[in-house]
Amino acid sequence: MSFQAAPDSPCLYLASGNAHKVSEISALTVRDGLHLRIFSAKALGGMPPVQEDTGTFEGNARKKAHALRALAPLGSWVLADDSGVCVEHLGGGPGVESAYFAGAQGDTAANLRKLTEVMRGVPVERRRAYFYCLLMLVADDGTEQVFEGRCEGVLLDEPRGGAGFGYDPLFVPAGYVQSYAELGDEVKNVISHRALAWRAFRTWWQAQGPAQK
Repeated sequence: MSFQAAPDSPCLYLASGNAHKVSEISALTVRDGLHLRIFSAKALGGMPPVQEDTGTFEGNARKKAHALRALAPLGSWVLADDSGVCVEHLGGGPGVESAYFAGAQGDTAANLRKLTEVMRGVPVERRRAYFYCLLMLVADDGTEQVFEGRCEGVLLDEPRGGAGFGYDPLFVPAGYVQSYAELGDEVKNVISHRALAWRAFRTWWQAQGPAQK
């Protein structure tokens, strides 16, 4: 039987309209047995429009977190994610612009195609990259906590695998030969940039969260 948080457990609202991210965080919560009830932004009427124009992962996460925080009930928590792939050959790009690499419409399939084409013919020694994730937790009094995760790897010549989302089919984490999209959730939820940021969050929550106060 899978773990289920008690009805009186704290509520955590995810400042994202990305169903894949919500699913990933929900799975991590259940896996770790955290006493948290996870809700997407839809539970508050949807994610408010946010212009992700700060130029940094932390700045963008802060804007998203506080935008949803304004709608969230007292006593609840809001968690925002900003993440991206940083490629050595592109000077760290697309980085904070990963979601809009192929245009303002945020088309994930177009982003993947563009990165594949931009990297075409680039030798393997210049294909090093890492995925980065920043999680920002905001309490109802506006207090912030930041958690980070980074997964090193390389980019393939062509996308492989049908699982995952975004750039997952193009990225092979260090120590593996399969792409994120081939490894499956069981492995990805241990080694990924988001899983590592979540681990930092989990450690903080278990030590300092409301149940421990």
